[in-house]
Amino acid sequence: MYKALIRPVLFLISPESIHHFTFTVLRMKFAIPGIKLLVRKLFAFNHPHLERKILGLTFKNPVGLAAGFDKDAKLIDELACFGFGFIEIGTVTPRPQTGNEKPRLFRLPQDQALINRMGFNNGGVLAVVEQLKKRSSDILVGGNIGKNKITPNDRAVEDYAECFEALFPHVDYFVVNVSSPNTPGLRELQEREPLKNLLTNIKSLSLSKIKSKPILLKIAPDLTEDQLSDVVAILKETNTDGVIATNTTLSRDGLSTADAELKKIGAGGLSGRPLKEKSRSVISYLRQRLGPEFPIIGVGGIMSPEDAIAHMQAGADLVQIYTGFVYEGPSFVKRINKAILQDFRP
Repeated sequence: MYKALIRPVLFLISPESIHHFTFTVLRMKFAIPGIKLLVRKLFAFNHPHLERKILGLTFKNPVGLAAGFDKDAKLIDELACFGFGFIEIGTVTPRPQTGNEKPRLFRLPQDQALINRMGFNNGGVLAVVEQLKKRSSDILVGGNIGKNKITPNDRAVEDYAECFEALFPHVDYFVVNVSSPNTPGLRELQEREPLKNLLTNIKSLSLSKIKSKPILLKIAPDLTEDQLSDVVAILKETNTDGVIATNTTLSRDGLSTADAELKKIGAGGLSGRPLKEKSRSVISYLRQRLGPEFPIIGVGGIMSPEDAIAHMQAGADLVQIYTGFVYEGPSFVKRINKAILQDFRP
């Protein structure tokens, strides 16, 4: 029903406008007694064989919501009812920022894809903390952290550290995001020395706590093999706890959308179906070089349950969705989990 009736209506409205409208509607609907229970009954699906124990955490199921959907942690309790095993908020920056000029989010229906150049728009870490204090569900929450646009790269560590300290009591794991293509110069932090310095500092902060929390690195799908080799070495050298592969891509190869339309849209990171093979290739590369035990979260191009299983077969312990949730609708998480369970081999 979603794809046949609801999605065509939603897609008549600009992507960012409908995103905010949907958040408002969900907030209102979930205030009605009994709605949370009804939604959980309709869309949540868990089973003991779906449970995953990695990063020192227990995930009810391996399907998470990727960062960017609920940047400011405004709907964690509501989104948890749709059956996610975990939710990643952010990217969060120390100070509020409006992000890039609108329009900055675009649909490519022919390719089942999105292009975004949001630019880390969020209310700042203190506002996010206030939202996190209100949550009542027990779903695992990851904090995806970044730097403000005006912060020079040589001071980026300070921004990441500030977000880490503020969020530490309120999230279950952290993601160091240096891979968004929409903040000028950010991807330069993926180079060997800046990345090593950043991860060393954040890992040290975590270890200084009475009980540390996992630190993961989120990387781009556009890295060369040499760059990926450096990432693998740095992950090992800094004892980083896990990796998320991958963020959006700058590539426009193989798209069905007309070149004129792509030119009109302009810059931004591409997500959705065209990212599938690129993301899976990075996951496979990382698994081969990091060994069987290193935690990998796979994200990018998951548009069907089969895609999720293929990412896991390539080496992902957990998966995340975003664009697939937009195109496939609220039953998508349940469909993926049922397929994973059916594919389960004891």
